[in-house]
Amino acid sequence: MPCLFALLGAIAPRLALFFLWIFTPIVNLAFRPWPGPAWIWALPGLIFFPLTTLLYSLMAATGDMTIWSWLIVFLAMIMDLGTYGNTYNQRDTLRG
Repeated sequence: MPCLFALLGAIAPRLALFFLWIFTPIVNLAFRPWPGPAWIWALPGLIFFPLTTLLYSLMAATGDMTIWSWLIVFLAMIMDLGTYGNTYNQRDTLRG
């Protein structure tokens, strides 16, 4: 089952984060130290930075955030921003 979830996270991080949020307490545990309800922080992450939010939730819910955990979250953020940059660069090549 964890391998299936990892594959889902690689293919569709929004869907994986949604399932993780609905069926497990991991997302709520990850955002518990933040001010306000967890959904206030997780919902924009689900919409704008799905891979970053998914990996932050998995890293923060397990315990301490080490430098390696933050590095993984930072790389996920770079990948999310790269998706937006690539979409912006390819805007003129759309057929229609």
